[in-house]
Amino acid sequence: MFGAVAEADDKAMQLRPVGRVESPLTDPAAAPKQGDEGAPETTIALEPGYAEAAADLRVGEELIVLTWLDRADRETLAVHPRGDLSRPREGVFSTRSPARPNPIGLHRVRLLAVDGTRLRVADLEALDGTPVLDLKPVLGGVDER
Repeated sequence: MFGAVAEADDKAMQLRPVGRVESPLTDPAAAPKQGDEGAPETTIALEPGYAEAAADLRVGEELIVLTWLDRADRETLAVHPRGDLSRPREGVFSTRSPARPNPIGLHRVRLLAVDGTRLRVADLEALDGTPVLDLKPVLGGVDER
């Protein structure tokens, strides 16, 4: 059923984290709003069962990291962008706010080091313990991977 706000069906979709973020960032208020705004180097610790999935990652690659923003408010539908009350409220679908019905984070990072299932990355502003849902390469052309 489609409507303004549909009732959640917990059995309709299940996501399993492939890993977790290990970061010095623990306070949402102190974390940068975007990765290129001073995010510290961070580790993505993949679950051991995903070693084969990470086997071909190469240092220097750019990746899209999808996270589950587990501490985000799922009831918020409109925000003042970047928390700036002088800006008009906008619907969350036109912002990068973590507060949204399905708090999926989208992060473009650079791979700094690979040690088995431990990935060191730059520009990841996610908080320590944030579940990682998936990793995808940033593609340059349609014929890649």
